Amino acid sequence: MGPYLETIIGGLMSGMLYSLVALGFVLIFKASGVFNFAQGAMVLFAALAMARFAEWIPQWTGLESKWLANSLAFVCAMVVMVIMAWLIEKLVLGKLVNQEGVALLMATLGVSYFLDGFGQTIFGSSIYKIDIGMPKDPIFLLESTFQGGLLINKEDVAAAVIAAALVAALAAFFQYTGTGRALRAVADDHQAAQSIGIPLNRIWVIVWSVAGFVALVAGMIWGSKLGVQFSLSVLALKALPLVILGGLTSVPGAIVGGLILGVGEKMAEVFLGPYLGGGIEIWFAYVLALGFLLVRPQGLFGEKIIDRV
Repeated sequence: MGPYLETIIGGLMSGMLYSLVALGFVLIFKASGVFNFAQGAMVLFAALAMARFAEWIPQWTGLESKWLANSLAFVCAMVVMVIMAWLIEKLVLGKLVNQEGVALLMATLGVSYFLDGFGQTIFGSSIYKIDIGMPKDPIFLLESTFQGGLLINKEDVAAAVIAAALVAALAAFFQYTGTGRALRAVADDHQAAQSIGIPLNRIWVIVWSVAGFVALVAGMIWGSKLGVQFSLSVLALKALPLVILGGLTSVPGAIVGGLILGVGEKMAEVFLGPYLGGGIEIWFAYVLALGFLLVRPQGLFGEKIIDRV
């Protein structure tokens, strides 16, 4: 029983990180109707910025405090992501207003490839380390209940807590702030929002900036766990099937879908791995999403996309 509980807990913690990336997809789609294929590249770009600024700032300033250097690096990386959001809106999406959805989709694919290449140009193509002080040692819990206890990774716990706190903060932002209400109004009806004076262009910059912030936090956590490498953008794209699972228009769906995916892929590795071999975690999410599409195409909490067009 103990090993299975460890697997479920590990899956839930991984699922929270997937949910972070999925939130970027959902937020941008809700506000602009654009399915942002660049979200994985944004995670990588943000993680690269964080890693390199954390390395450069002590060299430039002589700071010895790792906490202060990481804090300044986070601020600098966030400024970079906001500038990037503004440029994407001004140079790409702003030029494609009222165009076909496929044009917007291809535009985000172009942004994705640009960010991958531009990230290498600015920050380099090596594997970089992000050290934000997250605990690495495992702990044993419930030793009196299960023989040997439950082995839990402290870093996974810390990452799950950070992800949960960010999700709660975003929920409060959308529910209780004026900007959040404006974002929800735009998500419900673009034309009605414009008619009451809500500027779409500014809202789109804000939502891309929020998605950039989410990408930065996700990239920072994944970078701390795995190192910042260019496979990070592919890892982030595992959030695509959970967006389908939870619903393209649903923030709660992104969270629930992430938890289902995290637990599902871990359990599949345990139960099916001995029979099918390794690598199940690579394809399990996509098979799950494809199967779910046949039953409920709009996802668990999403609305039918055709109704939004």
